[in-house]
Amino acid sequence: MARYHQLYSSGKLEHLARQLVSRLGRCELCPRGCHADRLAEKPGKCRTGRLARVYVFHPHFGEESPLVGANGSGTIFFANCSLRCTFCQNWEISQEGEGQEVPPESLARMMLSLQAKGCHNINLVTPTHVVPQILEALVIAVRGGLSVPLVYNSGGYDSVETLQLLDGAVDIYMPDMKYSDEAIARRLSGVNNYPDVNRAAIKEMHRQVGDLQLDERGIAISGLLVRHLVLPFGQAGTKGVVDFLAREISPDTYLNVMAQYRPCHRAMEDPLLNRSPRRDEFEAALRVARDAGLRRLDAAESPFAFRVLSR
Repeated sequence: MARYHQLYSSGKLEHLARQLVSRLGRCELCPRGCHADRLAEKPGKCRTGRLARVYVFHPHFGEESPLVGANGSGTIFFANCSLRCTFCQNWEISQEGEGQEVPPESLARMMLSLQAKGCHNINLVTPTHVVPQILEALVIAVRGGLSVPLVYNSGGYDSVETLQLLDGAVDIYMPDMKYSDEAIARRLSGVNNYPDVNRAAIKEMHRQVGDLQLDERGIAISGLLVRHLVLPFGQAGTKGVVDFLAREISPDTYLNVMAQYRPCHRAMEDPLLNRSPRRDEFEAALRVARDAGLRRLDAAESPFAFRVLSR
């Protein structure tokens, strides 16, 4: 049974949803802390008002295998984002805000529809700026019979305070660790202190759910799954990322080392981003991760057509 059921049974989930909605009046949900009055439809840095905006929802078969299983991951793509990544592959959604505003009842129906299709989880993509709206919908969905795990799939730029309020509501955290260098993060994603904020968020996520746990079918039921996208010229700072995970989180952290980067959005304007990583760059990132002592490495989605999965 998903972790949020205990919160719902105690009445805490509904109380928490109301509490978080009230915070939209002076929004500090993400580390930007822009204090926008989103209840008055004055969007802040995330360009989102009172209601969540959804681009699409469907069973997704391109996620990590522990999420996909036989029936897919029930993915809901939220529009807009608090990051400004110059190379975002979904920039029409994250930067241009393509999608439709949905009330909590509609969002709850999406969750229940995905469960009815056999999806193994509800995968919330870019949820950082719409946590209150998600919890509002979750209350309604649980009342309607939702029981599959909830996946928080973020860019990793998350507020520890907001994450602490989510304790017990999320089953699987799946954040990015994009960079280990602050200057590169500022240049490529337009935010300050990404490495420090990101590491504090990962620590809180792991405190809540621990290492990734699988059922007898190999399907994820709880825990932390981290994504790290290899960038050309070593800009992602893989060594700093993997050393942190191995030493300060757990050597059993499930890490997907990703080679899918291709120039998108404004990346072609940047000579350090205008090509995909070479095979030797990707293999070097895997080698650094292994040398750091990480035991659960997944490169299943590599365009180089090989997979490395330990344990």
